[in-house]
This record gives sequence, C-alpha cells and structure tokens, in this order.
Amino acid sequence: MTPIWLKQTPAGITLNLHCQPGAKQTKVVGLHDGCLKISLQAPALENKANELLLAWLSKQLRVPQKQIQFVSGQNSRKKRVEIWGPISVEHIVQILAP
Repeated sequence: MTPIWLKQTPAGITLNLHCQPGAKQTKVVGLHDGCLKISLQAPALENKANELLLAWLSKQLRVPQKQIQFVSGQNSRKKRVEIWGPISVEHIVQILAP
C-alpha cells in the first residue's frame, strides 16, 4: 500500500513533506497532517533549509539532485517535491518511511 504522503505521477513521484527547519539533526521524524515530517538542521533563512532538503533527499535516495525539484511550498513548511528518473515507490518508502 502506498503511503498517503507519496504519489506516483506520469512524470515521477511526488512527496508531500512537512519541514521543520532549525532542528538539531536532519531526519524523518514521523507523519504530520498527511505529510512526511522531516526536521532540517538548516535555518529557514536565505533558502538554506530548501537547499539542505534537496541535498539530503538526493543523498538518502541516491538520485542526482537535478532529478529532484519543488512543485510547491518553497516558502512554506508544507512542501511538495517531485522526483523523476529510475526510482521506485518501494525504494522511497523503504528509505524514508517513519
């Protein structure tokens, strides 16, 4: 069963994320309001948290950072990110599911 925070689209896979900047450590902390909640070590300042999020997702999922982009929410805690390329829903769930 596909988690509520993840959606397969014709272009790739969309993740609904709730991000909490300024945390001690960057990691998945659970679910929040139908989103995957991720704490980010970077502050929500000058796009630092967004840059860290993309770099962290790229490293965790082992996909090039250029294959991950924001769909919406760059200036909000609630973000939608799309990942495309050769990656499966199962792979993402295995790595990111809380």
